[in-house]
Amino acid sequence: MSGRARGRSRGRSRGSATPQEEPSRRPGEEQQRVQQVQQPTAAAPAPTPGGATSVAGSGRASYRGGASAPRPGAGDAPRAPVEEMAQLRVGTGDARQIGKRRADFRYTDVNTRPAHITDKKGSSGTPLPLATNFFTFDCDDDWSLYQYHVDFNPMIDSRKMRAGLLFTHADLLGPTRVFDGMILYLPHRLPQEVTEVFSQTKRDSENIRITIKLTNTFHSTSPQCLHLYNVIFKRILNLINMQQIGRNYFNMDLAVDITQHKLRVVPGFITSILQYENKAMLCADISHKIMRIDTVLDMMYDIYNTNDRSGESFVDRCTKKFVGSIVLTRYNNKTYRVDDIDWDIHPDSTFARREGEISFKEYYLKAYDKVIRDDQQPMLVSRAKPREVKMGRPEKILLVPELCILTGLSDDVRSDFSVMRDVASHTRIAPEGRCNTLSGFMNQINTTPAVVKELQGWRLRFSQSLLELKGRVLPKEVIYLASNAACNYKQEDADWSRDLRGKQLVTSVALTNWVICFTRRDSGNANDLVNTLGRVGPPMGMNINRPKQCELNDDRSSTFLDNLKRNVTRDTQLVLCILPTNRKDRYDAIKKACCVDHPVPSQCVVARTLSKKQMLMSVATKIAIQLNCKLGGEVWRLDIPLKNLMVIGIDTYHDSSKKGRSVGGVVCSINRTITRFYSRCTFQHTAQELNDGLKICVKDALKRYHEENGMLPEKIVIFRDGVGDGQLPAVHEHEVPQVVGTIKECAGEDYNVKIAVVVVKKRINSRFFAKAGRTFTNPVPGTVIDTEVTKPEWFDFFLVSQSVRQGTVTPTHFNVIFDTTGLKPDHMQRLTYKMTHLYYNWPGTIRVPAPCQYAHKLAFLVGQSIHKEPSFDLADRLYFL
Repeated sequence: MSGRARGRSRGRSRGSATPQEEPSRRPGEEQQRVQQVQQPTAAAPAPTPGGATSVAGSGRASYRGGASAPRPGAGDAPRAPVEEMAQLRVGTGDARQIGKRRADFRYTDVNTRPAHITDKKGSSGTPLPLATNFFTFDCDDDWSLYQYHVDFNPMIDSRKMRAGLLFTHADLLGPTRVFDGMILYLPHRLPQEVTEVFSQTKRDSENIRITIKLTNTFHSTSPQCLHLYNVIFKRILNLINMQQIGRNYFNMDLAVDITQHKLRVVPGFITSILQYENKAMLCADISHKIMRIDTVLDMMYDIYNTNDRSGESFVDRCTKKFVGSIVLTRYNNKTYRVDDIDWDIHPDSTFARREGEISFKEYYLKAYDKVIRDDQQPMLVSRAKPREVKMGRPEKILLVPELCILTGLSDDVRSDFSVMRDVASHTRIAPEGRCNTLSGFMNQINTTPAVVKELQGWRLRFSQSLLELKGRVLPKEVIYLASNAACNYKQEDADWSRDLRGKQLVTSVALTNWVICFTRRDSGNANDLVNTLGRVGPPMGMNINRPKQCELNDDRSSTFLDNLKRNVTRDTQLVLCILPTNRKDRYDAIKKACCVDHPVPSQCVVARTLSKKQMLMSVATKIAIQLNCKLGGEVWRLDIPLKNLMVIGIDTYHDSSKKGRSVGGVVCSINRTITRFYSRCTFQHTAQELNDGLKICVKDALKRYHEENGMLPEKIVIFRDGVGDGQLPAVHEHEVPQVVGTIKECAGEDYNVKIAVVVVKKRINSRFFAKAGRTFTNPVPGTVIDTEVTKPEWFDFFLVSQSVRQGTVTPTHFNVIFDTTGLKPDHMQRLTYKMTHLYYNWPGTIRVPAPCQYAHKLAFLVGQSIHKEPSFDLADRLYFL
């Protein structure tokens, strides 16, 4: 379940009200009584663009007991909206410790490069000229950045006033500067190390002594300079009329409306300046923000006017729709998460300011020139996290639905093929178009007069052309089926699905005792599937007998579970359920029953998948392959030169049933060809180490490997997925030593195993383009990049392992953070590429090593549907596919 879905779930438990207790009312319906808002008992902060803070709760508790009024809740008073301008901090030391930690986190990298790796460049493969979405920039040889600490006496609380007082001395400071309220950065040195100047306040003409003291001088490659470069580039984006939404910048003038779906696609850019192998460079990629055309209030009216057969009240439907979603406030382009809906506070409610009482309606008219037309609409509630409150954010922000629009795509929209197709036509950009857009973006920066003046002041120059570099295409891997028959596929397609038709699998399993469950209306689909499986099975080496058929009278979850209990025995090999729809609660119940209560491999098929009879043979072939895997069979294999090797994939997924709990999936290979796997999962809380449950998983996997091979593995390569940028130091300093210690502890001190740990990162902004004259195309699968755009502190490389038919291919980043195997860079890259061929749910290469994808599938199944540890009886089969 997504974070948005979790929010909806929490909202339902908070805001449920039966139709009998509370009649539905439309948004804006006139109240039966005048709503009085209590005044805050503490000093109210200044007004904010986001809305208001409140002293106490949001009013959600009032509708747990079934109030008779048509609106749930008796909301407490909001404080005044508090100004939430972007607090861009570049100071260090006592000035802003938070800003310093943020700068260090983003612009310095923990050194994870193994000591024996002196040259991380590989040599195997065919050279390939590439371009990438990186741009170099230069500065003068004598370039330096000067940091000054600024004191005000008497002390001035307002950062805006401090800047105003300081900038009256522009003749001393110059026009080019960055000031965060206490720390001043200049591209030139002031005549004195300590400078004192005086300014007067406008209100009372009070003399303020300003002391400007030099504290540091930075070279162009220091982390502090990298932080400043990014601050300057944000200024540049503002100068070319781009607007910040969240972390990225977008061009609202180029927005495209998809009117038939009420969606708007806004193009923009993701940018960052970081230090790479030889120099600092700008990485820029195209981004898109998806938002609704209509407001949240419009959507509330649509919900009210739509007949709903579920029996849910209007309040419940709104809570389900909006709680957990992200909204954009149209007056300042800021995004907020909706945590609740307060039905007792409205735009005509008032709050206290220094100047006196004012209503929300008046405030938005005066502050933003926004006219609110519906005085009785409820207010959206966004709550800050505890750490955000400590940083100064209001505990509670109230938002006006009429001024908010929904961003992103909901789960039901994502499942609509026509919507996603229309959105993709604007967001999936081919390599040629992406390169032209990026070049045009840099040309705009280098030709806009205001930008040129800003860059000249800092003595910086950005390149206009994409960085060119050399990559390599690794040799094509040979895919073997039974009897060493090789698949004849093209490397650029990375797809051998045609070679599987009518071919015998490496290891096939006979399916002689199985059960199929279906509703009465799907009996025809069930018979067609059974007959087709009987035809496609024998050529693949699978003997598929006719199953025990269970025809159900209805499609309720309880009916499916009752039939499974009656018909599944210890001898049952597999259960196949044909479901009329992809309803989540029914799927979860079946999976929980088959993975925990009555452990047996299971396969769920949605009925519409079987409705196209011309596609039934292809669908049945894919289902047969999945059934073979879930029964312990192997589909294809490839050459693995390394002997006695175990590959482990680890990934995590947040459990949707319990806040703060994650599921760790661990999948280990147990045979020499890395085609059979042993899997376990472990549960952990936010502050808990993954190693707490990993020990049992690894110990059992080593035992199974020994049973299969008569010996323990000599080398273990661990691919660790699900590690964010901020988690890398913790993984390197804490998790890796624990994992290595666990492996040695499990097998004894005399077991001298060689181990490598590779962090896998999928969410990256780097893109690579194959150059063919003046045109750009996607690189072929197997393209590896290990120079120029990698990090000097890491043993890392990029790999393009899959083929895409639309848009631009996204590479995957691999970082070897621990290594005692002695594998050369070529060997590590080749092994990683081989692992992307062994995911049996897709007859082609995938973005990550197969054990990682298996671990993700396991963690996803447990975190989404089961919420308990699956039975150990299934651990040696890929039951989670």
